Amino acid sequence: MACQSMLIVLVGSTPEYRIDQQDGVPSSQQELIQRVTFTEDIDSIVTEWFLIKHQAYKVSLAGSLFFAGLLIGNVVFGPLSDRIGRRPVYLTGLFFEVIFGYLTAVAPSYEVFAVSRLLVGLMNGGIGLVCFVLTQEYVGKSYWAMTGTLTSMSFAIGIALFGALGYFIRPWRNLATVANSSGVLFFLMSVSLPESPRWLYSQGQTERAEEVLRYMALRNGRAANNLMLQRVGSAKGGSRNNRAGVLQLVIHPVLRLRTMVLMYVWYACSLVYYGLTLGASETSGSRYLNVAMYGLVELPAYPLCMYFINKDWAGRRKSMASFLCLAGSACLCTMFIPENSGTVLSVTSFALVGKLMVSAAFNIAYVYTSELYPTVVRNAGLGVCSMSCRVGGILAPFVPSMRAVHTSMPFTVFCLSGLSAGCLGLLLPETLNGPSAETLEELSSHSRVLEIGLNEC
Repeated sequence: MACQSMLIVLVGSTPEYRIDQQDGVPSSQQELIQRVTFTEDIDSIVTEWFLIKHQAYKVSLAGSLFFAGLLIGNVVFGPLSDRIGRRPVYLTGLFFEVIFGYLTAVAPSYEVFAVSRLLVGLMNGGIGLVCFVLTQEYVGKSYWAMTGTLTSMSFAIGIALFGALGYFIRPWRNLATVANSSGVLFFLMSVSLPESPRWLYSQGQTERAEEVLRYMALRNGRAANNLMLQRVGSAKGGSRNNRAGVLQLVIHPVLRLRTMVLMYVWYACSLVYYGLTLGASETSGSRYLNVAMYGLVELPAYPLCMYFINKDWAGRRKSMASFLCLAGSACLCTMFIPENSGTVLSVTSFALVGKLMVSAAFNIAYVYTSELYPTVVRNAGLGVCSMSCRVGGILAPFVPSMRAVHTSMPFTVFCLSGLSAGCLGLLLPETLNGPSAETLEELSSHSRVLEIGLNEC
């Protein structure tokens, strides 16, 4: 998934070129192609389809189509997974992402390439949520912080590995093929995965959930022949009210206000993360090294997450809020440092610190959000929050243009976004060491709308 997300960065590289000077200005694309000469040895969609000058927007358009697909996938796949199950949605999405990924590699024209990126983004955005939820629901709640953190860490490592892959494989079609081929291996490995036992239990399919748990116990070398889950009647699963999905996020009083707070937190995380990434990536040097650093700079954030969110004195709520406030404070510090400062305390240094902090907050937001929603609407809740996240990512590139108003305006926006989201996040309830709700009835029985104490659980 990381390779597909970063693909356009390398396959859409624009090399140095010159246009042979002749009388008049090229009046057509064909005439421009005859005059242009690429002076840098790069094979990309730009060099193959001559996406320069008035055609250059098509590179950005392909990237935008991918993120548009992510947005749609987040909204569609989440509720669908809550309704028909995690496993079928995940396997179907992964299968078609691989198919559309190969379509990208063999695209005969730009139009086919652009459509394939939209379709890959649609599948990528959908299975990303389902993958994350499955890693949570396959293990006990005490492991959720670790599995959630490792999931985000593997994505960052995937970005770094894609940068290394691009260094050794230069032709863009070969790069797209090799980067996509790992999906075939993962699909074959995923076929043997069972359905989420938590989802089965929440739907009232207790016997199937017991079968999955026995299978897990067997593979772990433990006997669980007498395993028996508690039967709690039809209210526990299969209730049509529990199947309402996204609609419950609006109707249910507890979920409604939590969702509003979480949507803003996710939006702010995305705005600050991608905004700082755009600023920090404006450095000279190898584009392959820059892509690798884009992922590696996030890695220190994840051990920090795993340490803090499992401590009673920090937990999920305070850790997420603190990292967001630290990210906003780092952006605030950049406004007091000269832009061309050559010292360690430079604008770039604080921007990278800010990105490190917001990466940690982003990772906690995934774990925290999955714990705040009951199993029956967990994917729907993550889908809506992820949709809000994409809105922040879309707006992030426009923030640097606010320098026209004042040079410090972009960092002011990032600062206010981080600080406000951090403070708003303190309204949410702490989930550390608390029970995870499976149904809406359980959520209503032991939760207030926002802040609750552990003793109330």
